[in-house]
Amino acid sequence: MTQLKAGTRMRSAVCKTEVMVIAAPATEVELSCGGAPMIAMTEEPSGGDIDADFAEGTLLGKRYTNEAGDLELLCTKPGDGSLAAAGAALGLKEAKPLPSSD
Repeated sequence: MTQLKAGTRMRSAVCKTEVMVIAAPATEVELSCGGAPMIAMTEEPSGGDIDADFAEGTLLGKRYTNEAGDLELLCTKPGDGSLAAAGAALGLKEAKPLPSSD
């Protein structure tokens, strides 16, 4: 588990995915991508196989958030693994609808 803070960059150990933390909860979080724990940008990926349950992939420039909404990650490099926090898959953050200008 890792104490995250805004601006922290991490990479996947099993695919090319790289993310930047936009918002983080006050508690420690276990981030994973492709079913393997994420690593610091300074560490070398270990390789390995992507878990089939976490193989949806990530999209460049998209924001991913947890169900509670207190964790937000920005994908800075796409990959084949999908993101999860504490074993729960992160979903794409939806854009807020613009107000009507009638």
